[in-house]
Amino acid sequence: MNSKHDKKTDQTKSNLLTRGDFLARAGGAMLATAAATASCLGGQSTITMRHKWKGRKGSNVKRWDVITIGNLSRNRYWGESAARGVRAAICTCTLITGKDFRVLVDPSLTDEADMARELDRRTGIKPRDITAVFVTHQHRDHLAGIAHFPDSKWLAAPAVAEIINKSGTLPRVVEGAADRLFGSIDMIPTPGHTDTHHSLHFDCDGLSIVVAGDSVATRDFFRERRGYFNAVDFELSARTMDKLTAMADIIVPGHDNHFLVDSVV
Repeated sequence: MNSKHDKKTDQTKSNLLTRGDFLARAGGAMLATAAATASCLGGQSTITMRHKWKGRKGSNVKRWDVITIGNLSRNRYWGESAARGVRAAICTCTLITGKDFRVLVDPSLTDEADMARELDRRTGIKPRDITAVFVTHQHRDHLAGIAHFPDSKWLAAPAVAEIINKSGTLPRVVEGAADRLFGSIDMIPTPGHTDTHHSLHFDCDGLSIVVAGDSVATRDFFRERRGYFNAVDFELSARTMDKLTAMADIIVPGHDNHFLVDSVV
């Protein structure tokens, strides 16, 4: 055996951080940064410094999960032209779970097996376990997987449901939803992308969450208050995003992962 090599190996091992050590050091560094920030703000204690979240505790919504993270067919922030699509668009699909309901928003996948697989992979539940499917607007990428949930209610804002039903593209009608779903989720008008677009707003664990659909395409579009290229009213889109800024802690956009509002504005 090589004793010099063994000593060097032992020393290397002793210098390695365990995950617990790393988290402890990282947490200490974060507290130090917060303390320095508090000092600059007049010496306010880091213990009493709390972010004032907009949501309320005690909501009947127990959790929410992003099932699929969507993408745009073309993205100006990636240097792509609005003139043509570069890839197939997939919308972000979200599951909102309460004590006695599961609402799936904007079912995203055209293939039934893929939709079931992602739902199982992200939440462990089956399509038959979904109480209701809600669609934010009538564009086909947000309706892509609705037929995979024959045992669920199909819901949309009344004006959106009317447009979808008149198109005759689905095997059964979409019902017009009430302004409040299951006593816990508010349906809110978010026009701009379309005239009749509606999003869902709810509280969970003291946070205010908005599942925005295409009223917010991605985090980048939100940062610049810009509607997607096919929006019907860009000024109205910007005003809608201002409204969401005032009410939401977290936004789930139509074609991106969720984000903290305060990290973007």
